[in-house]
Amino acid sequence: MLKRAPLALIAFALPVIASFATPAAGADCPGNPKALGVSRVVEIDTTGGPGFGFEHFKDHDFLRDKEVVLTFDDGPWPGNTPQVLKALADHCAKAMFFVIGKHAMWHPDILRQVAEGGHTVATHTFSHQALSSKKLDEAQRKAEIEMGISAVRRSLGDQADKLSAFFRFPALQHPTDMMTYVGQRNIGVWSTDIDSFDFKLKGTTQLVPSLMKKLEKHGKGIVLMHDFQKNTAQAASDLLAQLKAGGYKLVHVKSKGTVKSIPEYDAQVALQVKGPVSANARPTSSVVKTISEASK
Repeated sequence: MLKRAPLALIAFALPVIASFATPAAGADCPGNPKALGVSRVVEIDTTGGPGFGFEHFKDHDFLRDKEVVLTFDDGPWPGNTPQVLKALADHCAKAMFFVIGKHAMWHPDILRQVAEGGHTVATHTFSHQALSSKKLDEAQRKAEIEMGISAVRRSLGDQADKLSAFFRFPALQHPTDMMTYVGQRNIGVWSTDIDSFDFKLKGTTQLVPSLMKKLEKHGKGIVLMHDFQKNTAQAASDLLAQLKAGGYKLVHVKSKGTVKSIPEYDAQVALQVKGPVSANARPTSSVVKTISEASK
């Protein structure tokens, strides 16, 4: 894990953060009366590229006492992401997934499960390169951001417009020029309040107690985890149960709009696809249609 660099102070246009009063209450979760559920749904206007997460951004404190936002990075990944999704579904809970473009292209079926589950899909670059690296010039840094967007939209297929206008920088390193760039693209940037360090804490007996202790200290927060990590997937169900038992409430975050890809980067992503590229590439759902199916 790369060391995180301090963030230069950057002024942002104030976003509109709207609350919605019709979330899925835990008590109404089928088969699980002790489910965490969702207590509040908020929508964020990402105009100007606002930042969230007090580790780096101090402008927007939208969480109330005992409220939590769950975020997962580096997926989708076989085994681990589906296990996280099952735990969330069992609790009628929602989370944010910051997706790596390459992983999305390798496992589009899992990515679509994330979208179909009603979770927030966001991007985390194309190949998880640290954008503060001196090995990358400005064009390469932009390409990492944009190809990530193009790859995720391509992998979502006919669900492409479910891609939120949210982005998280790898290793939470925020070079000033790229902060300016994503702001011009009207993409909100996410840091964190509480880092789980789940890549270090091996075993669920370490991860969940550590996270709960941090939450008790902070009282609320945006939590950073990784659905790429096996022990995180294994701990997800227990974590949700502990949040419920501790009286925490889950907030689901959505962006007001989606983010569109840029044709130049769509073309670069298409070159990453192995095998011959169809001249008439369309989502499978528009090509293949079930017209009859035997009853079970």
